[in-house]
Formats: sequence, C-alpha cells, structure tokens
Amino acid sequence: MARIRHKALDCSPGCVVEATLQLIDGKWKGVVLFHLFESGKLRFNEIRRLLPNVTQRMLTDQLRELEADGLIIRKVYPEVLQKVSTPSRHAEKTLAPVIMALKAWGDQHIDLKIAPESADRRSSSKARSRGAAYA
Repeated sequence: MARIRHKALDCSPGCVVEATLQLIDGKWKGVVLFHLFESGKLRFNEIRRLLPNVTQRMLTDQLRELEADGLIIRKVYPEVLQKVSTPSRHAEKTLAPVIMALKAWGDQHIDLKIAPESADRRSSSKARSRGAAYA
C-alpha cells in the first residue's frame, strides 16, 4: 500500500503532524527505532529476536522504509554477518527524544486498553457523530 506524501507542509496546521506520523507509522517502526536508539546498532536477526511477533518480510519492509526516509542507515561489512542497521545521526538527535517520550507516556498509561469496536458502538456512534464535538 503506497503512502501518501505531502509535497509541501503548509496545507494546514496539522499537516506537519500528519507528515511526522507518516514517517514513523507502521506497526513496528516505532519499536524498531526505540531499540536502535537504545542499542546504537543492531543486526537484522538481533532486531528479529527483540520483536518475536514480526515476520521477516514485514521487518524487511519496515527497515527499508525507515532507510528510504533517512531515519536509519544500513551498513554492509565484508563479514559473514554483513548488514547492520543504525539510527542516522539526525534521527538520533531529533527523533530519539520523541520516541522516548512515547515510551514514557505508554509506561504511565499502560492500563489503557484498545477495545475492539462492537456492533452496538458502531450503530450508536453514527447517531452521536452528527452533533458531536471532541475536546
């Protein structure tokens, strides 16, 4: 599925937030970045061991997207275990505090649960959404 990219970030005040979230979207990108910021550099199989529920294909895709966006750097060494992912210097300086803040927020709100939508909630949400306002 192709990601929508903004050509300019001046479309609305929320565009910058949306563009930022697009860089770290994906089920595993935030977790991968967290581990890379903690460790400095990790080989592919080390990342897989840290994330036992991710498939090899999904992890490969997520790493490729992070690399394409300039958030990580893949280095190839002339050894048996060749590939190592490291955070880019810019990402480590600027994005690491954001990822660590997300972790801190999650630690404080670990008791929140993501409830699956039930049929009752869906049908009643249509009626409520007509005049609903969020704060």
